[in-house]
Amino acid sequence: MIEINNESAIAIDETVLLRLTERNLAQLNVSADADVAIVLVDEGAMEALHVQWMDEPGPTDVLSFPMDELRPGTIDRPTPAGLLGDIVLCPQVAETQAATAKHSLMDELVLLTTHGLLHLLGFDHAEPEDEREMFGLQRELIAGFAADERSHGR
Repeated sequence: MIEINNESAIAIDETVLLRLTERNLAQLNVSADADVAIVLVDEGAMEALHVQWMDEPGPTDVLSFPMDELRPGTIDRPTPAGLLGDIVLCPQVAETQAATAKHSLMDELVLLTTHGLLHLLGFDHAEPEDEREMFGLQRELIAGFAADERSHGR
């Protein structure tokens, strides 16, 4: 189950994030019954979380809070249902990043949601080799989602 809760002041097409997360979970062979919460918060709430959990000042774009330490499965052995965790997004920070990257807010939120989901599944980018793996998979998932969206006229 994917739950999306927009607590920010910015209107977001939540159906895009839902389709993205459903597709990404399927691509990573994670049970459709895995629980993921996506929460969109304002800068103040994100800053409080960033300080509390990362001991860093200021708001950030995305934070991930894994729960059951689930990992991607395979076609033969998909990841069982469980509590993946929470992805917290800050649309205000994402807006600034989207402008810098010269793409839409929704494109930035797609990137951040995919990034957050990969963190929930145990991926990290602290080491160069891990970064290459995670960011390569992130690009692949986003490109596949974009192609699906275009093929459905979205």
